[in-house]
Parts: sequence; structure tokens; C-alpha cells
Amino acid sequence: MFRIPYTDFSYRNAQVKNQLMDNFEKVIDSGIYVLGSEVSRFESLFSKYVGTKFAVGLSNGTCSLHLSLKTLGLQPGDEIITPTNSFLASTSSIVIAGFVPVLVDADDDMNIDVNKIEEAISPKTRAIMVVHLTGRPARMDPIMEMATKYGLLVVEDSAQSIGARYKNRKIGTFGTFASFSLHPLKNLHGYGDSGVITTDSSEINERLRIVRNHGLVDRESCVDFSYNCRIDELQASLINVNITKLDEWTAERRQIAHSYNEKLREYVVTPEESIDEFHVYQTYVIRVLERDKLLAHLRNIGIEATVHYKTLIHKQQAIKKVKSRIMDVSNSEKLSKQIMSLPLYPGLSEEKINDIVEAITNYLGKHEISRPL
Repeated sequence: MFRIPYTDFSYRNAQVKNQLMDNFEKVIDSGIYVLGSEVSRFESLFSKYVGTKFAVGLSNGTCSLHLSLKTLGLQPGDEIITPTNSFLASTSSIVIAGFVPVLVDADDDMNIDVNKIEEAISPKTRAIMVVHLTGRPARMDPIMEMATKYGLLVVEDSAQSIGARYKNRKIGTFGTFASFSLHPLKNLHGYGDSGVITTDSSEINERLRIVRNHGLVDRESCVDFSYNCRIDELQASLINVNITKLDEWTAERRQIAHSYNEKLREYVVTPEESIDEFHVYQTYVIRVLERDKLLAHLRNIGIEATVHYKTLIHKQQAIKKVKSRIMDVSNSEKLSKQIMSLPLYPGLSEEKINDIVEAITNYLGKHEISRPL
């Protein structure tokens, strides 16, 4: 057990527990556990929150990416550009949908390097999968301009970035569709796996509602053999409670992140916002030299720091078994050796923040480790 864990749900759960239990009992007593009124309400609340016409609830974020890619009308072997420094679900969704991932570099903000996209485009390129990593929005204006120039689709992996904004426009409203994960570690979460797609396309909305449910258009009529990727009534009902607290919890996350920034920016590279960004800090990532030694020290003294992600996708064993193209990803490789995720969650006290900061700065000073350039 860590004296300061990476995350802690007790503060958030205490605020909503009575409502969660009321909704739990309501669903149990209803006898309707699949695709009922709570799912419909969840989809309405979510689309309204993001600002799209439609939202489709699914069983998890990976299924939402995979199934949505299948609705785009692409052909097997078509290429989709995506960064190599994401969680592996971004690339695995491309592969299992039958397409070819083209892995490109990340910029220092850890999002896709917009200056590296054009050189990755080939005659087979059909789409750009943007990943809004750590809760920070990618630079969508140049990405959309590039897509328009070459006639490419844009899809958003927004798994970590519910509520984030680029130039005051919410993430999830730029691409043909956006995929969100509602895993327990996400800012808006269920109590198990769940996910959702947002889109303004009535065609994608209608298609997803069929393919998430075995390909059934009604109880007896299957138009395509497909998956069972439905979100269930119980998860939807619990998320319906949490979404009412999301802006409040996001404000707390931002306050904690800004406190970290103020206290740490002289010692490490901190995740500072640009004027165009509203960062929701799903993950608070610093960059530091001799990362592994500092990480081991923090964990040894009871602070549960971690790394997201130490092994880049182009270095995973799985990528060797599939067709892909890997561009120059040298900056991602540099970043992967420096990044460290610190505890950040609503309810993290200023006392614990100061404890974490003191542990980091004392260690860096004692070992004469300078701030990365």
C-alpha cells in the first residue's frame, strides 16, 4: 500500500454515493438491464455535454474506436495515421478493423506532431486518428487543414480528454467521430469498463446502434453478423450521476495541476497550457532526467508515481505481426525515457501535493539532476 496512491476514489464516491445507490436500486428493480431508459438518458446527456448531435454508448473505449472505424467505408489495407506514444488501443483498433497503422512522432506536448503528418501521407492514406493524450487537446486547426488539403477523414481518440477544449471548442466535435473511454481512471468514469462515440453523422449513429448489438435491426432480423458491444443499463445509470459532477471535478483537477506547475516548473518540465488549450489533466505528466531512479525513489517512500507509457507502440511485440509503417519517431523515444505521471485526483490535499513536491525537489537537488531542455 502506498501512503499517497496514484488515484483514490473515496472523495468522489462519498459525494455521490447516495445517488449511485439510488440509481443502482432503480435499475435492479426495473428488471431492464440492457438498452433501456438509462442508456438513452446517458446518450442524451453525453451528446449535450460534448456538443454533438449524437452519442452512442458502448461497452468500452476500444470497442467504440474499432466499431466506428468500421463505419467509415474504408477498404482493407487502407492507412490511418496515428501517434506511436498512445495507449495501444488506438493502434489495435486500426489493426483489428482491417486497416494499416502509420505511426508518427509526438511533439513535446505529447500530442501528435502536426509537422510530421504530411510526410507520412501516401496514396493509401485515408484518415488521421488524433489522440488527445493526458487530457490535453491536440492542435486541431492545422490537423483539419491538412486533412482538407489531402481529402482525409479525421477521427478523435478522446479517451483521456472529456471536457478538454481547443480554442474554446470541445474535443469530440472536430472529427467525423470521437471515441471516449469511461474506464475508472478517466475523468468521467463508470464502475467497470464502458465507452461512447460522439458524432454529427446520422449514418454513423444509425450504423453503430446496429453493429453494437449483434447486427440486429430488431429482435429477429440480423443485417450483419457483428459484436455484442452494448453499454449496460447499470453502468449508464451510474455514469449519469457522475456526469453531473464532471465540471466540478475537472476544476479540482486543474487546480491541483496548476499547484504542481507552480511548485515544480523550476525543477522539471511541467505540462503548461498554451493560450489555445483547456487541459483537463486526466494524467499529470512531468519530464525529468534519470526518470527511472526518481520513480523508484518515490515508490520506495510510498508515493505511487508511474509512467504512461514506457513502451511505445512501435516497440510492442504485436506490431511486428501486422502490416504497418513507422516514421521517424525519435522525439517520442526521447520523451518515453523522461515522462512520469504523478498522483492527481479530486480530493488530493495540498499537504500531500507538498509532500510529493518536496520528495521530488529534494531528490533532484541531492543528486544534482538538472531540468530537461
